[in-house]
Amino acid sequence: MNRSGGYRAAGVDIDAANAAKAAITAAVESTYGPRVVAGIGAFGGLYDAAEIAALQRPLLVASTDGVGTKTMVAAMTESWRGIGQDLVNHCVNDILVQGAEPLVFLDYLAAAQLDERRVVAVVEGIAAACRDAGCALLGGETAAMPGVYRDGQMDVAGTIVGIVDHADVPDRRAITPGDAIVALPSSGLHTNGYSLARRALDGLDWSQPRADLGGASIGAALLAVHRSYLHAVRRLRTAGVAVHGLVHITGGGVVENLPRVVPPGLGATIRRGAWHEPPIFALMQRHGAIDDAEMFRVFNMGLGFLVIVAASDADRVHGGAIVGSITDDHAEVRIESVGAS
Repeated sequence: MNRSGGYRAAGVDIDAANAAKAAITAAVESTYGPRVVAGIGAFGGLYDAAEIAALQRPLLVASTDGVGTKTMVAAMTESWRGIGQDLVNHCVNDILVQGAEPLVFLDYLAAAQLDERRVVAVVEGIAAACRDAGCALLGGETAAMPGVYRDGQMDVAGTIVGIVDHADVPDRRAITPGDAIVALPSSGLHTNGYSLARRALDGLDWSQPRADLGGASIGAALLAVHRSYLHAVRRLRTAGVAVHGLVHITGGGVVENLPRVVPPGLGATIRRGAWHEPPIFALMQRHGAIDDAEMFRVFNMGLGFLVIVAASDADRVHGGAIVGSITDDHAEVRIESVGAS
């Protein structure tokens, strides 16, 4: 038998993969609670879902997403832990739009060759975000795929499953003209628009602090962790605020995500200048010569998560800025500057 090759020679190091899995065990198990029956290494994770029986009409809510080419910035700066937090928080926010509480999370990490340090850093970030959300990291996959991925790069994706009672799902039919749009601020780009961002900022020094970024470097600004809005929405529920709609501003920016919630025939006006835009957006727009329409179609522009409520409840959305309103005169999102007629 010809043994002059083997799996390692083909680019897959099983021992390295096993070492990485052993190193992440403690982080994964730190997310377990009493409802986890079987987790890491069990082929399929087991979760005790008896709590579902307490709901009148329980609905499972699931979402899958990734962090895109933000991983390329992480590779440039060798800062990986935040990527794991980005992944979980993005998925938490996606199901939060339906009012869901997270139950379990599963991750997928793939690279040409698995680097134990990077894998451990990402999974530690995933575990930290899961703990914060009260979500069990129930399983996942780490795959070495030489020839599919570029050397030095890593793909990071995940799936979340949450639960919500049918009565607690925001009903967009409650949205009416005059409702206020309140924005919970983003921490930066979150996990969208990095292909354009990297091109727009090409040629600049990404490592040095900059006055126009408040003393942060470009690399640090780009890697700001995707914010989770779970606790903010929980506070709204506790306060009894009637939420008409929730919007996670991801790929497509405000102009493509807000219409996903607004009922047919209604529109929205967003007043630019009514909120703080993280300075990284102005730098990208200026250096990359990007027009306003493209900026609002690609980036969140500081609007991380939108809460639609009756105008009389707008001030009850603590930590938010009233940035616009629902209208009945056009079926589109209009961006206006504060003070425009």
